[in-house]
Amino acid sequence: MRHRLPAGLLAAPLAWLGVAYLGALAMIFATAFFTTDSFTGQVVRTFSLDNYRQVLTPTYLTIIGRTILVAALVTVLCILLAVPFAWFMARVVPARWRGVAVALVLVPLWASYLVKAYAWRAMVQPSGVLDSAFGTTPGYGLAAVVLTLTYLWLPYMVLPVYAGLDRLPESHLEASADLGASGWTTFRRVVLPAVKPSVAAGTVFTFSLSLGDYIAVSIVGGKLQMLGTAVLQNNTLDLPFAAALGSVSVLVMVVYLLAVRRAGALDNL
Repeated sequence: MRHRLPAGLLAAPLAWLGVAYLGALAMIFATAFFTTDSFTGQVVRTFSLDNYRQVLTPTYLTIIGRTILVAALVTVLCILLAVPFAWFMARVVPARWRGVAVALVLVPLWASYLVKAYAWRAMVQPSGVLDSAFGTTPGYGLAAVVLTLTYLWLPYMVLPVYAGLDRLPESHLEASADLGASGWTTFRRVVLPAVKPSVAAGTVFTFSLSLGDYIAVSIVGGKLQMLGTAVLQNNTLDLPFAAALGSVSVLVMVVYLLAVRRAGALDNL
């Protein structure tokens, strides 16, 4: 028999969600239709589509496209790294040590975001760690941003994939082997379908966090422009235009969530 929580207990969190989160998003969308007085710098609350017309110019469409590209590259790299790593944790590491493996994945999250970003700055800079060790470095720019964000968000991909693999019954793998399937066939036809929702759930984190990041981009990106840095630069100069840029990332994430919803990702969050 299921026990339902009293409606009164849900009122406070639902009110917080409605006011603090949805209310803030509503204000962003509303502000995006305002303008800024060129003389006083004050927000003028008159309806206008000028901000969105400016967003659709080639300059900002390039920034939007670059941001989506970076988020996609980070997500793909996280998947490629997380799947074998999570498989090792779930299927190779002895059961008594799996909790330790999970803790080790979580350890980087305990360190300061800024410390990790500046550590990567020291690695990719000219004459930095990578340059000294391998004789080459990507320097500041797109590659450095992708590498840094992949490192920062990788745990958010490893954990859901590990959970999906840990739930995969051993009997499924044994049955596949008994039927004569090779290791690759088992992985392709048994393992991947089972962890697909978990991978999709992990992409929600890696894609969304990369899409809105501006701190790591500012630290290792050099002159690279992304949505987050564009919003930051316009926040004090032209708040309505910054709101229009910010609403673009929200709309992109809404479309992305609708797409991954079909994979069952939201059921694994």
